[in-house]
Amino acid sequence: MTANHTPPSAQTDERLPCFGSNWALFLDVDGTLLDIADRPDAVAVPVPLRETLQRIYERNGGALALVSGRPLIDLDRLFRDVRYPAAGQHGLERRDARGNVTRVGGATKQVAAAARRIRQQATGIDGVLIEHKGLTLAIHYRLAPQLEGWASAVTREALAQLGSEFRAIEGKMVFEIKPSGKDKGVAITEFMREPPFAQRLPVFVGDDVTDEDGFAVVNAMRGLSVKVGPGASAARWRARGADTVRPWLGDYADYLDREPTA
Repeated sequence: MTANHTPPSAQTDERLPCFGSNWALFLDVDGTLLDIADRPDAVAVPVPLRETLQRIYERNGGALALVSGRPLIDLDRLFRDVRYPAAGQHGLERRDARGNVTRVGGATKQVAAAARRIRQQATGIDGVLIEHKGLTLAIHYRLAPQLEGWASAVTREALAQLGSEFRAIEGKMVFEIKPSGKDKGVAITEFMREPPFAQRLPVFVGDDVTDEDGFAVVNAMRGLSVKVGPGASAARWRARGADTVRPWLGDYADYLDREPTA
């Protein structure tokens, strides 16, 4: 069943989709559910958002997954009330609805070596944060925007040493190095083959370049893709910011309370 009205909180943003009771909901975290902080460890999940996600998860038959660049252990720390199905590190690790975790193997030593080299290069440079996540490596320069060129050059150098099995993605004031072959689009595809996501309409909400793979997959499935914030995107819907997404999800939880589930 699909709603035929615009959710109250979204009336000033006409590009948010109307609700349906058969959604498979996939949510990015930073910049989508949470406002971006200067440091990844500086964010906190508001209590109302915790409650909203739990309501959706329970009322929607468990068809809600977090799809993030953060590692699973970090997602569990943030959303500690429920161990949601989740894809971490841009799909390189994934926990299905049964709690089974799969991870890409064979890259940890190479990524760790790259992290050590880049940290040595960053010694004495203020405003750069090197985040080693296990399978991926992020070079944040949000606290020092003037170092974008340095961060880009260091990333290119690391890629040249790592080889063609790795790729770089440029996010919001961050360069990230990761093994090739898995991304958020692949993770969503894998979820959609399994219950409780299978046979539902995929809906993916994200804010960054790293989410474009997910948008492409969802569009191909004739689902709903929502870009949060400004910038060119393949997404077919638009939300102004995380402060728009949170009340919209609250309205979706209210909708599920009223409507029969698929």
